[in-house]
Amino acid sequence: MTPAGRNLDFIGADSDPESLRALAALAEDEGTDPGLAEAESRQAPVQTLQHGERLDRALAVLVPEFSRNYLQQLIEGGAVQLDGRTVLKTSTKVKVGEVLRIELRPTPQSQAFQPEAMDLDVVYEDEHLMVLHKPAGLVVHPAPGHWSGTLLNGLLAHHAGARLLPRAGIVHRLDKDTSGLMVVAKTRQVMEALVALIAGREVRREYIALAHKAWQGPAEQRVEQAVGRDPRQRVRMAVVDLERHAGKPALTDVRLMDNGPEACLLHCKLHTGRTHQIRVHLQHLGHPLLADELYGGRLLAGLSRQALHAWRLSLVHPVTGEQLAWRAPLPADMRQALDRLGLQGGAELE
Repeated sequence: MTPAGRNLDFIGADSDPESLRALAALAEDEGTDPGLAEAESRQAPVQTLQHGERLDRALAVLVPEFSRNYLQQLIEGGAVQLDGRTVLKTSTKVKVGEVLRIELRPTPQSQAFQPEAMDLDVVYEDEHLMVLHKPAGLVVHPAPGHWSGTLLNGLLAHHAGARLLPRAGIVHRLDKDTSGLMVVAKTRQVMEALVALIAGREVRREYIALAHKAWQGPAEQRVEQAVGRDPRQRVRMAVVDLERHAGKPALTDVRLMDNGPEACLLHCKLHTGRTHQIRVHLQHLGHPLLADELYGGRLLAGLSRQALHAWRLSLVHPVTGEQLAWRAPLPADMRQALDRLGLQGGAELE
């Protein structure tokens, strides 16, 4: 069982299905390989029933307690041999009688979920949850290319209870280059409650965005377009037709705050939280974010990262029932960009 799986066992049978699905989705790629302190070797001959199987499937029989993802990493890292020869392809077919040998050693992923002391900009904190202001450039969760120095690593160092929670209590994400407010759970019960609130659209998440071109059309627009993996460019997301491509419904309210010849200042309210949702929806409207090169944005007004800031966050405290709200002032780079573009948010942004 994966660490994530172990941490899901607190959810009671009466939890609503949407919350269960949401929490399971958060945990599905939690550290699924073991935090081995040192290498261990195992070997065995390929059995008759395994003849013709893929190498990673055959290994799953030899070491069933570890995930296939972890085993695939070891294969690609040169830790697996067939009859004494190193094999690097997970799809290699094995033959009966071949001696299969694997060196179970730590991988970057297995060592990623470690505490790292860092200065977290904590806006609010009690024994149940915390709200923090994430700076642009900070990765939220370990992933290929970012196995350390993430917000999750900082949370593991911030309080002892984080190690008992899926994703250290993270219930929603911001992209690396998006700044702003995030809520994080500090207990299992509160994590489930926050996931349920988000799934029920009871957490209000508001963003400030700087987008290309003068705004066209109504000052307020509702974008209700499904978001899924871009079938032509898999590294990004796109508006998709659910009858033809996999995806999920997505809903964003967009309101014009100020307009200029080169760019517009927008207020975006999330109703769903799909990957890159605001970035995709604004591109769909013909107004990609400034400096968001993945979605057609150009570098402009001195910005070197996508012009998106999680500005306001509000929710009912899942334990005390208190209505709470926070606001994170625009960071300096977006303020400077506004000045250069001659845009103003008025008193609302003060």
